[in-house]
Amino acid sequence: MTPLSRRSFLAASASAVASPALGAPRDSGVIDAVVVGAGAAGIAAARRLTAANKRFVLVEASDRIGGRCFSDTRTFGVPYDRGAHWIHTPDLNPVAKLAAKSGLDVYPAPGGEKLRIGRRDARTGELEDFLAAIVRANRAIGEAARGKADVSCAQALPKDLGDLRPSIEFFLGPFGCAKNLDEVSAMDFARSAERDVDAFCRQGFGALLARLAQGLPVQLSTPVSHIDVSRRQVEVRTAKGYITARAAIVTASTGVLGAGKIRFDPELPRRHGDAIAKLGLGSYDHVALELPGNPLGLQNDDLIFEKASGPRTAALLANVSGTSLCLIEVAGAFGRDLARQGDAAMVAFALEWLANLFGAQAKQAVKRTHATQWAKEPWVLGAFSAAAPGGQPGRKVLMEPVRDRLFFAGEAVHETLWGTVGGAWESGERAAEAAIRRIGR
Repeated sequence: MTPLSRRSFLAASASAVASPALGAPRDSGVIDAVVVGAGAAGIAAARRLTAANKRFVLVEASDRIGGRCFSDTRTFGVPYDRGAHWIHTPDLNPVAKLAAKSGLDVYPAPGGEKLRIGRRDARTGELEDFLAAIVRANRAIGEAARGKADVSCAQALPKDLGDLRPSIEFFLGPFGCAKNLDEVSAMDFARSAERDVDAFCRQGFGALLARLAQGLPVQLSTPVSHIDVSRRQVEVRTAKGYITARAAIVTASTGVLGAGKIRFDPELPRRHGDAIAKLGLGSYDHVALELPGNPLGLQNDDLIFEKASGPRTAALLANVSGTSLCLIEVAGAFGRDLARQGDAAMVAFALEWLANLFGAQAKQAVKRTHATQWAKEPWVLGAFSAAAPGGQPGRKVLMEPVRDRLFFAGEAVHETLWGTVGGAWESGERAAEAAIRRIGR
């Protein structure tokens, strides 16, 4: 096969996106924008560029679109969201609003959580104590965030949580932030938008995102290794050649950026580098279990926690969208260490944890299993961002363009909706708007 030259790659890019509004101009070889990454932020940016009749290329390092939002229908024969599954604040979420025109079924998630104490459900009073402790912990973190100096959420927790403390720490930390509370900024936590009203997509959140990406000019299996912004135009080096554009929108995760998988020339300003380091990705994985016949006797989409005695705990999302699929959620430092031991260890923990809550018969009822490993996904390297203490201002820093032609987007580049698909989407639209203004000049 003849290797692609820079000129031939640009011509191929133009041909791939050719339309009245899209496609690199053949005489100059320069397009308006290149979008790096076809996750939620990249798709949102590409849709906005399309609406503005800009000529652009959307490149994705992996062999699929969606990033950390991916619906798998092969493993279990039903939609299985390997990454993001919860559609937070659907009344405000831009992705949820677009879902109405997608033809997919988005429905409200059942409200509230359930608590297991040993092998029984918590009594009404016990559940009320658990929920009241969560409210008090949230309030204490909010009060700490109003101080002059940022502290960790762990430092802000009330001292009198008693034997509920491990469960509260898991609920607010690993389950909510993908990190233990001693790794999470109180200011970042307090500024996050309320996420107590949710929805699910019956066909999968990833399927919804893929539907919204239909018609976009995506080049898959095209990782970017180098972005040069030293000249008036941006030069992007990929595994298949070069792209020259007036602006670049980079939606790669902070895990990928922090690992140096994309090199910038000149190097990013120090404040951007510090921001990326302090907005590192946490650990959050699913251990999916197939439980035909509902042997646990739970409702569809029931969310179950346990009264834990330590960090070795998880959450259960049962009968996902009415299927026999149940997700055991492992996260934070314990989840990270467990994932490092491999799939077999993750499944073994999930089965033992389930048996401790519902009896040995639950363990015996499990058929097929699967465990995600987001820290090992080469173009993700983690779950989602939660700022380290002192790192919350970094989100705003990443909103600042570099040399007025390099723009960042993604869930980490949103001050209140970090860690969500909706936040990534809004960030992508915002970066595209900024790039469009720059292109216009």
